[in-house]
Amino acid sequence: MRIFVAGATGVLGRRLLPLLLAEGHQITALTRKPGTVLPDVETVQADVFDRASLIEAVQQAQPDVVMHQLTDLAGRDFAANARIRITGTRNLVDAAEGVRKIIAQSIAWMYAPGAGPATEDVPLDPDRDVAAVEALENTVREAPEWVVLRYGLFYGPGTWYHTDGLMADAARKGELIATGDVSSFVHIDDAASAAVAALGWKSGAVNVADDEPAAAHDWLPAFCSSVGAPPPGQATDRNPWARGADNRRARQLGWVPRFPSWRTGFGA
Repeated sequence: MRIFVAGATGVLGRRLLPLLLAEGHQITALTRKPGTVLPDVETVQADVFDRASLIEAVQQAQPDVVMHQLTDLAGRDFAANARIRITGTRNLVDAAEGVRKIIAQSIAWMYAPGAGPATEDVPLDPDRDVAAVEALENTVREAPEWVVLRYGLFYGPGTWYHTDGLMADAARKGELIATGDVSSFVHIDDAASAAVAALGWKSGAVNVADDEPAAAHDWLPAFCSSVGAPPPGQATDRNPWARGADNRRARQLGWVPRFPSWRTGFGA
């Protein structure tokens, strides 16, 4: 299968490429950095905000599938990331005209409030700023076939939740507070394996998270311990939308995470 990977040099993309190559796929990897050459794949340079160059890159690759793993969060610039989701996705989907399938990275913590972890059938929260996420997902749905991967919080090498990551630094400074907010996590390697598995999935949104949504009262002390930070402060407040995500659909589709819980994943 010919696969065009947008976001190939990101934290998830770097783990995704070897998995795709191991399955025998022909990869075209998109990068915006001049001179970047990735091993064992065809590397092309284009900017997702330059429609003409992006369309040319995708058309020349003639992929069967486009994988959208683009983000812009290195500097915690949420406006830049929203632009990627809205404008970058629009340009990428337009460039992918005639491509059979698009697989895209979304998030699993924008669901409306409710009791228990949210399934994929729960609507996004109308009281929060979900415009960029809605734009990404709605645009991707224009493809003949599509899968939206609603990921939990990434942890592991290269992510914010790692020993050298942004959240570890905040934890060591005592800036993180354990509340009743419930989150779902997914190890970055498990996130990559889900993207590969999605090649065989039918169109739809799928939560990709581990088996144990948990309140920060539970997971944050474990995270702090794993990165050498002091125990966090405690608070009783909880946002009603912070409910975690139900991963049963991904499990039913055959995805098996290597780390089914952050309890073992943080330590690893």
